[in-house]
Amino acid sequence: MGVRDPRVDDYLEQLPVWQRETLQRVREVLHRADPEMTETIKRSVQPYFVLDGNVAAFLAARDHVNVFVYDGGLVPDPGGLVTAGQGNETARTIGFREGDVVPEEALLQFIRRLVADNRAGGWRRLRDRPSEPTDR
Repeated sequence: MGVRDPRVDDYLEQLPVWQRETLQRVREVLHRADPEMTETIKRSVQPYFVLDGNVAAFLAARDHVNVFVYDGGLVPDPGGLVTAGQGNETARTIGFREGDVVPEEALLQFIRRLVADNRAGGWRRLRDRPSEPTDR
């Protein structure tokens, strides 16, 4: 079973209600995606979710919250979750503002794919893997 870190609770507790509720929903989705998901704090205060590498991180700003997803841009996004960083080579951003609904099922599928990629060696290895030859 994954590990929940009380320091993440402390981080969330300090946020305005809407930010806390939004990130708590995302947190639950992360743990639903894989029961081995582990929480930690990196960079002194930032919540990270890890499983065979970084999966996601939280960052609250004045008028929005960001969920950084460490997929190397490889995870398909048919639900249009990604709001920034489409060309970023490490992480993309899923942002929420007050009143936004967390699309839990789309997010769950996205995170499950990201975790599967981590378990297959991570996005760097998958991105750099030569294409499989095809028989013609």
